[in-house]
Amino acid sequence: MKKVILLGATSNISKYLIPRLLAKNDVKLTLFARQATRRLHQYAAQSQVTLTNGNWNNSADLTAAIAGQDIVYLATGHFTTANQNVVDAMKQNSVERLIVAGGLGIYDEVAGKFGIWNAQMMGDYTEIKRAAAVIDNSGLNYTFLRMAWLYNNDQDTDYKVIPQGMPFKDTQVTRQAVADLITEIIHNPQLYQRSSIGVAEPNTAWNKPGFY
Repeated sequence: MKKVILLGATSNISKYLIPRLLAKNDVKLTLFARQATRRLHQYAAQSQVTLTNGNWNNSADLTAAIAGQDIVYLATGHFTTANQNVVDAMKQNSVERLIVAGGLGIYDEVAGKFGIWNAQMMGDYTEIKRAAAVIDNSGLNYTFLRMAWLYNNDQDTDYKVIPQGMPFKDTQVTRQAVADLITEIIHNPQLYQRSSIGVAEPNTAWNKPGFY
């Protein structure tokens, strides 16, 4: 049974990811969040689940929670200090496999009019790029998800993977689709090893996401 910790288990993607992971009996989940025992109380009775209150800006919290895990999922990759804390805690515990939910644009890869719109919406990328570099240079077996603009739709779980170095043209993707991809990687950890991948809904190469 794989031992998987979700750091930021109350995030919008985690909302869809947790049920997908619990649907199979081969994963033991640690749900790590501020006030996890209160905010995720609906999972308290499940034998597969451990609720852990913690803060990813607290190194001691992370080190204790990551001990013994096989796979770490980080719900956002936008914060340099938090990323470094996670990397340090994983190395201290000899845990190698990391999946990070991040955003597009960290390599200036967003193309065309969508790229112009995205840059205007996001503003200064300095901190986001610095945070991503912590993962890139970590030496861990990571998969960094550069996600298109996110929305919710239970009926739309299509996604495509855009390799690093390829232009990013598609504008949007559902959180449900991203949760499906993360679930697939957790069940098949050999996928997308040591790579930063774009994730987007096919056939959405527009000037901006359809919901804007």
